[in-house]
Amino acid sequence: MPKVERMRAAVLHAPGDLRVEEVPAPQPAAGEVLLRVARSGVCGSDVPRILEGAAHRYPIVLGHEFAGTVAAVGEGVGPEILGRRAACAPLLPNFADPQCARGNYSLGKGYGFIGSRQPGGFAEYVAMPLRNAVLLPEGLDLGAAALLEPITVGLHAVNIMDFTPGRPVAVTGVGTIGILLVQGLRALGAGSITVLDVDPARLAQARELGADQAFDSRVPDADRAAVEALGEPGFDFVFETAGVPAAEILALKLAGPRGRVMFVGTPHQPLTLQPAEFELMNRKELMVQGSWMNYSAPFPGWEWEFGARLLAEGRVRTAGLVDRVLPLAEAGQVPALLRKRGELKGKLLLDCAREGVR
Repeated sequence: MPKVERMRAAVLHAPGDLRVEEVPAPQPAAGEVLLRVARSGVCGSDVPRILEGAAHRYPIVLGHEFAGTVAAVGEGVGPEILGRRAACAPLLPNFADPQCARGNYSLGKGYGFIGSRQPGGFAEYVAMPLRNAVLLPEGLDLGAAALLEPITVGLHAVNIMDFTPGRPVAVTGVGTIGILLVQGLRALGAGSITVLDVDPARLAQARELGADQAFDSRVPDADRAAVEALGEPGFDFVFETAGVPAAEILALKLAGPRGRVMFVGTPHQPLTLQPAEFELMNRKELMVQGSWMNYSAPFPGWEWEFGARLLAEGRVRTAGLVDRVLPLAEAGQVPALLRKRGELKGKLLLDCAREGVR
């Protein structure tokens, strides 16, 4: 295709100031590809960047959950991948850091990140190293593929916790990450899956997509009810995806003796444990662990290959998780949508393709 000189992008200039502008299009350097973006998701981590001044700099183009088509390649990249569908694995590891030699790519210092530190997917085109372009199975819908990154967040948590199929699992918080994790756990052979959340609609959706039991965590003693329904002393594996104090404490209560608790959600509030709550870790000899990002060796890791396969095989369904798709030209509405509590009932995607171009 002819060289692209200019493109549209949603540029964040200040908190709440997101403007769609014509900007220079990136050009793929040696070892890079140029991705023509189809769909790009607004992540929960984008909310403080867009609204609260948490962006690394201004102006910046955000967006790290996106997929599209390879439109051009840089020197050293074979032309056979032109036209291939791909999703972005946004981490740009600092391969000089010792953690990268151990395969702990997200634990090293000095990394870059497409969509927060480098220009991202709220645009028509993004240039990236070839290794960051996750080639997708033929025919995979690019709207669904835009959710590959959040799928891999849950899969990474499973990957690092010595998960055992067939044993009972609880998930606290069933937003996008939680519901995608439920589907991944079902595909990986989890035993009974119990979900807890404050939103009845989310709980119902989680049941439709693979959960066996669902409990409203606002109800007093919801943890006891969930454990009693299980018929065992507690859950062998508990995943906390909400990142809020009540759900974090609930996870400790749900775990059974020598259970494993994985904290996935990103906290934004202080967590205070009462002595009896902290002592749950002692008295039940719990293994408590955290999960950060979604990468393993060889980069970007099993999470991305398996996640793409789950999407292609229909074992992870995403359509019901998307609240709306907004044309890139209307991206200036995003801050207002994010500010209005309860306005979005699910994922917000930007359609970044020009009309008639897919």
